[in-house]
Amino acid sequence: MRILLVGINYAPDLIGVAKYNAELCEGLASFGHDVRVVTAPPYYPEWSIPRDYRGWSYRKETINGIPVTRSPIYVPHEPTGAKRLLHHASFALTSFWPVLSTTLRWRPDVVFSVAPSLMSAAFSAWIARRIGALSWLHLQDFEIDAAFDLGLLANKRLRNPMVAIERKILRSFDYVSTISPPMLGRLKTKGVEAENIREVRNWTDIRQTTSNEETARFRKEQLGLSDKDFVCLYSGTMSNKQGLDLIIEAARTLDSVDPDIRFVLCGEGPQKLSLQALAKDLANVQFLELQAGERFAQLLDSVDVHLIPQKAEAADLVLPSKLGGILASAKPVIAMANPGTGLADEVQEAGLVIPPGDIQGLALAVRALANDPKLCRTFGEGARKIALKQWNKAAILTTLERNLSSLCQLRKAAFQSSSTPYSPPTAKDPNLP
Repeated sequence: MRILLVGINYAPDLIGVAKYNAELCEGLASFGHDVRVVTAPPYYPEWSIPRDYRGWSYRKETINGIPVTRSPIYVPHEPTGAKRLLHHASFALTSFWPVLSTTLRWRPDVVFSVAPSLMSAAFSAWIARRIGALSWLHLQDFEIDAAFDLGLLANKRLRNPMVAIERKILRSFDYVSTISPPMLGRLKTKGVEAENIREVRNWTDIRQTTSNEETARFRKEQLGLSDKDFVCLYSGTMSNKQGLDLIIEAARTLDSVDPDIRFVLCGEGPQKLSLQALAKDLANVQFLELQAGERFAQLLDSVDVHLIPQKAEAADLVLPSKLGGILASAKPVIAMANPGTGLADEVQEAGLVIPPGDIQGLALAVRALANDPKLCRTFGEGARKIALKQWNKAAILTTLERNLSSLCQLRKAAFQSSSTPYSPPTAKDPNLP
C-alpha cells in the first residue's frame, strides 16, 4: 500500500505523539508498504523549534527511510489556550499544499491522519474521498474537551460550535481509532458509528530490558542515589494536564519524615520552571533532563516506583503515553485517578490508585510501598504481565497493518464491482477484520 500520514508531531521529537507516529510509519514500512509523512518542525515538549528547522519555508528530509515533508508553523513560547488554537490553525493552513500535492501526484491508498491536530484532519478526509483513498483518523487525545475541561479555553460559548465541528470531522472519516476503551466509548457519544471505530493502543517494545549492573550504574552515576534510597519517578511532559505540583507537596510532607524516600522528575515542558521554583527548598526532590532511547529504559528500570499523576478533569481525555514503558519495567505504580477511569483500569493489578488531588494519600501510598518490598515485587510482576498482554509493540502494529490491508482490499473490490459511491463495510460483513 501507499500510506500518507498527516500529523503535527514526528521525529526527532522523542516523546509523546511524535514517538508513536515515527514508530508507526517505520513499522508499516517494515511490512513492505510505501509510507510518506506531512508534519511540522520538531518543537515538543519544549515548545521551541530547533535552530536547524526554523524559518517559514517547507523542508524535505528522510528519517530512517521515511520521506518527510515539514510545513512551517507558529509555535508559542507560552502555550495558552488561544495560542494553541493559532498553533494548530497554522499547521492546518501550511500543510494544505503538501497534502494536496502529495495525494494528487502520488495517489496514496490510505490517508492516515493523527490528532493532534484535528484541524488539519478535516482536509485529509476530504481529499481522501476525492482520490478514492481510505481515510483513517487516529486520536491520541480529545483536544477540544481537554482545552475546556482543563481551563485552557475559558470562553464557554465556543464549546458547542467547536464540538459540532469536531463531530463533523470525526464522521467524515471512514474509520476512527483511539488508544483506550473509555476513549472508544467517548467516540460513540460524539456520533461515530460503532462499526467504524477501532482501538489502536500506544505500545512499548517489551523486548527492551537492561541488566541489573546497568540500572545500578545509572542510579549511582546519573541520579546520585544509593541502594538504600527509595526512588519515586515521574517521567514525561511537564504541563498542566498532570498536576505535578502534587508530587512536590507530597515530597514536602515526607522530607523530614523519611529522608531515604527521594523524588525524581524527568522531562521538559511549560511547567518545569515553576515546579523547580516550588521545590527549590526540598532536599528530596531532583529534576532530570529528558532521557531517550537506552538511557530512558535504564531510567525506568533503575527506580523503585513510578508516579502517574493526572488531573480529574483529564480523565479519559488522554492515556499517558509513557504508561507502556512504565509497566514493562516491572516496577509498581502509584496512579492518581478515580475508580472506573481508563487509567485506573489499566493499572489496577500493577500498583496503588489514589484520588486525584490527594496529597496526603500520595504520601501514604509512597510510604506503604517503601516499607513493603514484597508488595512492590507483586505489583511489579503484575505490571509486566499487563505490558506483555496489552502493550506489545509487535502485536499492535501487526494487527493495525492487517486491518489496513484488509480494508483496502475490500475497498478496491467494491470499486471494481460497482460504480456506486463506496461506503465502509459494516460490522455484519463477514470479511471485516
